[in-house]
Amino acid sequence: MTSVLFSPLDIGPVRVPNRVAIGPMCQYSANDGCASDWHTQMLMNYGMSGAGTAIMEATAVTREGRISLGCLGLYSDASEYALTRVLHAAKSVAMPGVKFGVQICHAGRKGSTHNNWSGGGPLGRHESGWRTVSSSAAPYADNWPAPAELEDAEILAIVDAYAMAAKRAARAGFDIVELHAAHGYLVHQFHSPICNKRPDRWGGDAEKRLRFPLAVADAIRDAVPEHVALGARITGTDYLDGGLTIEDGVRLAKELQARRFAYVCVSSGNIVHGGRPASGVGFNVPNAARVRAETGMVVRTGGLIAEANQAEEIVSAKGVDQIAIARAQLDDPRWGWRAAEKLGVKLELPPQYRRVSPGQWAGAKLVRPQA
Repeated sequence: MTSVLFSPLDIGPVRVPNRVAIGPMCQYSANDGCASDWHTQMLMNYGMSGAGTAIMEATAVTREGRISLGCLGLYSDASEYALTRVLHAAKSVAMPGVKFGVQICHAGRKGSTHNNWSGGGPLGRHESGWRTVSSSAAPYADNWPAPAELEDAEILAIVDAYAMAAKRAARAGFDIVELHAAHGYLVHQFHSPICNKRPDRWGGDAEKRLRFPLAVADAIRDAVPEHVALGARITGTDYLDGGLTIEDGVRLAKELQARRFAYVCVSSGNIVHGGRPASGVGFNVPNAARVRAETGMVVRTGGLIAEANQAEEIVSAKGVDQIAIARAQLDDPRWGWRAAEKLGVKLELPPQYRRVSPGQWAGAKLVRPQA
């Protein structure tokens, strides 16, 4: 059997060796935005996992754009240096052809929070919390503080910060820069009518609500050299009456495509607290396939995809180019190796690991297909 999942894919100027991508997952382990030793081991593991693409977690474009005190940033020379060091280490051990990306983000009203394992709720002022901002002054949840509504000059400064972060990412050596335009963060806060209630040029009808997302996209495009692939994680639906629908997702994808973005990763929900009721394997796949059919762009998606056969079916029969695994990768850092084995594909494993073959160790779990 020929596996589509383990066939190469061109993403704009970048070729990846297979259609398995490791999706961005916050680690809450940075120091003032600077990547730590935790990130070094994590990204090195990603590079050896068997995935063809690895995307770093949501990385803030300003200090106030972080989700938590422990979130990564690309807003200073120190944070750029730290992430460059991590990426260099990962590339030094990565399997052939692996490409690395970073997702740049501003949390907006979802910022200034505790980390994931401390509950994720908003920080108090006595806990080094900071003033959050958004398209409008409505809070993310009933028990969260109201953000400040951004003024025109502040909006333009944040657009510039996205451009600067993208430049830093390219200088660091990332192959891919991904704009986070989903999951209730700032770009999504401007795009969605659930959050954006502005009466000025940055809000109102669908065209005006796209003004900030597209200003950011233009700034990133101008900042990044052509050999770096650009993409975005976008929203397929807000799951709420009066919220974004797949038609809005298709429209945004087409606008990004016109700006030479190479791909979109279609996700959903989270514009408000608890705002992702969908469940089931690949729950984002139908919307992702719709974007793919109407744009012809490379499209990635995720959502409870954890088994090799599930992933193979999605990329071979359901109209999606690439799948993103997340929790499954944390659960099994060699997920790609196991998936390749199940699908009858031989990966070029690092020679240091060849002693796990049955010929050298009777307890081997990974049986490599014969050449």
